[in-house]
Amino acid sequence: MKKRTITALALSVSLLLTGCSTSDSKSHAETINLLNVSYDPTRELYDDVNQVFSKKWKEETGQTVKIQQSHGGSGKQGRAVIDGLPADVVTLALAYDIDEVANNRELLNKDWENEFADHSSPYTSTIVFLVRKGNPKQIKDWDDLTKQGISVITPNPKTSGGARWNYLAAWGYASKKYARDETKIKQFMKDLYGNVQVLDSGARGSTTTFTERGIGDVLISWENEAYLSLDELGKDQYEIVTPSMSILAEPPVAVVDKNAKHKGTEKVAKAYLQFLYTKQGQEIAANNYYRPRDTELLKKYANKFPNIPMITIRDFGNWQKAQKQHFSDGGTFDQIYSTK
Repeated sequence: MKKRTITALALSVSLLLTGCSTSDSKSHAETINLLNVSYDPTRELYDDVNQVFSKKWKEETGQTVKIQQSHGGSGKQGRAVIDGLPADVVTLALAYDIDEVANNRELLNKDWENEFADHSSPYTSTIVFLVRKGNPKQIKDWDDLTKQGISVITPNPKTSGGARWNYLAAWGYASKKYARDETKIKQFMKDLYGNVQVLDSGARGSTTTFTERGIGDVLISWENEAYLSLDELGKDQYEIVTPSMSILAEPPVAVVDKNAKHKGTEKVAKAYLQFLYTKQGQEIAANNYYRPRDTELLKKYANKFPNIPMITIRDFGNWQKAQKQHFSDGGTFDQIYSTK
């Protein structure tokens, strides 16, 4: 996979030393620098978005805007912003991680989800399986991941947003199968995570473990990441298995208001995220295998995105409740994984 990860520390030092902050009110000839702190699998998406948006902004305002990216596990990225990484915008894997930024240092408004449409989630995804060509272990649904002799790769839900979506998708499947019997659900999850061979810190790391290191029979993956693997590594090596049900993953975006105001980048930061909702931005998302919110484009790409039954985070109450029950210290993940 493309190795474009920029460490938070390197970015912090670089940004501070170069004095990248430039007010929107300054001369059009000056360069405006934005820092987008994002989660693992969005490197390719924002490479494309940044190129098109920068050109559009230059044509419309005469200003040059340069956008730097930072990627990693969503939880770790949110923590880096809390610890001082001067993000202008965050584009993370789930709302809880942005809530943490809002709650810990009040870097943005607590009602940030209302700033943009669709709970500030301009695109969606879901969770699928990536298997080796020919599907030698005949993995077809979540049940197969609990069988003896199956090696599963998924990231660590303590650090990765994608991993939390993976976990909740599996929990939702088991909840339906066992009619919400929590004892049976926990045993199902214990069996599944008992088969997990490697818990990487982020989704891209898990993809690397599965594809480049050759470990595991199945990768539980973001849909967009699975398709990217086919494009980059070849359909002759891997194939995608869509389970009988999954979860609607809604990665949100937000302007980090306090940072953007301090750096004078509020106007361009908001325009940058608003661009994701335009036809052009939605087309870029679809071409990077994210499901667009735009209904016309979603129909256009219907063959790319199979229509499967999906639960949502609302089935767990909200992210605050899901985090407390499943991923906090002593939560259900710790209960089923620590005793495997």
